[in-house]
Amino acid sequence: MPIAALQPSARGSSWSREFVAGTTTFATMAYIIVVNPAILEAAGIPFGPSMVATILSAAVGTLLMGLYANRPFAVAPYMGLNAFVAYTVVQGMGHAWQTALGAVFVSGILFLAMSLFRARAWLAEAIPESLKIGFAVGIGLFLSFIGLATIGVVRAGTGATPVVPGDFHDPAVALGLAGIGLIVLLLVARVPGAILIGILATSALAFLTGVATPPDAVFSPPPDPRPTLLALDVRAALTWGFASVILTMFVLDLVDTIGTLMGLAIKAGLLDERGRLPGIERALQSDAAATVAGALLGTTTTGTYIESAAGLEAGGRTGATSVVTAGWFLAALFFAPLLSAVPPSAYGPALVVVGMLMLEPATRFRFDDIGELAPAFLTIVLMCFTYDLGIGLTAGFVSWVALKVVRGRPREVPGGMWVLAGVSALFYVFYPY
Repeated sequence: MPIAALQPSARGSSWSREFVAGTTTFATMAYIIVVNPAILEAAGIPFGPSMVATILSAAVGTLLMGLYANRPFAVAPYMGLNAFVAYTVVQGMGHAWQTALGAVFVSGILFLAMSLFRARAWLAEAIPESLKIGFAVGIGLFLSFIGLATIGVVRAGTGATPVVPGDFHDPAVALGLAGIGLIVLLLVARVPGAILIGILATSALAFLTGVATPPDAVFSPPPDPRPTLLALDVRAALTWGFASVILTMFVLDLVDTIGTLMGLAIKAGLLDERGRLPGIERALQSDAAATVAGALLGTTTTGTYIESAAGLEAGGRTGATSVVTAGWFLAALFFAPLLSAVPPSAYGPALVVVGMLMLEPATRFRFDDIGELAPAFLTIVLMCFTYDLGIGLTAGFVSWVALKVVRGRPREVPGGMWVLAGVSALFYVFYPY
């Protein structure tokens, strides 16, 4: 699809707004450039090559999302699945990281095949509106919680208290709270690019006050990618002992991607009158292709990022937003010192505010129908309180179908929801707690 065919004006946007949106999305998720390889380093994957793999897989997936799917969604390695590989598969179960990447590759091929035959789109279209709303609200609250933890407003507790307040005398925490206030004030004043301006202003203030260290350099050549390039071990991954790992990756990516896509689409007003996302198969094919590319390059499963909500709030409505985001990722190969210097106190507030803005679909809940409300509520609270999107999504699928059966209305369950509920049930059976 040529750039001109994206036509931002067709969806009530403009080229300048799409540029700001794409830049905003990148600014809120640029942390993945450093955080993902830092997590995977615990699995023995070299940091430098892993960073290159992270950037390139994100650029490939996001560019496909823009040019092929024409959607304003960004793609990058999932945070939950990278931790699953590093701490569960490698450290906990004792597998080699090369084998883990082989499993990522296998799951990516499965998803690509399902997407090409529209199986994933069929599943997505079967999801009821109540759960789609629950996905959007749950993702928003989850995003806000991540933002608060990133700033230091909340931190892990000890003993019987799971979380406790942070140190409000800490300058980094105070700066993060000021960043939230600044972004909110800019939004109230309807300043274009409010979230991006807030990130940049808070970063500058962090450098000036000594809360964060300015970068030593702006440019640097990309690290050598060869230590992880094509290092995956597919043969070892295709053994029976690795089946539970592949199944876990499969289910997590399936429900996370569908849930995130539908949650973002409902927030952006991209669903049609039947509650479907037109052309969703192209979006699903894009993230599946990125997962395959990422495994070959040396990183874990990729998918649609919830931080895309920041770009949507900035006005992004077409694939032009994603093209801009992909361009920034490619530039990051040479600007890594500068981008990695953006402190948590600067991007954390953006996550908090975006989470707040994602609560709007909650006004569409049917509070008089407990059969629809309860599964959505379960989805929301488990997403947030287990700190795991997959747990909340799967619980929503299983409980929605179970309530239909208990109420004597199994014929109202679409075929795709039976499949999603069944796969979600398997997730709880095989998940390596």
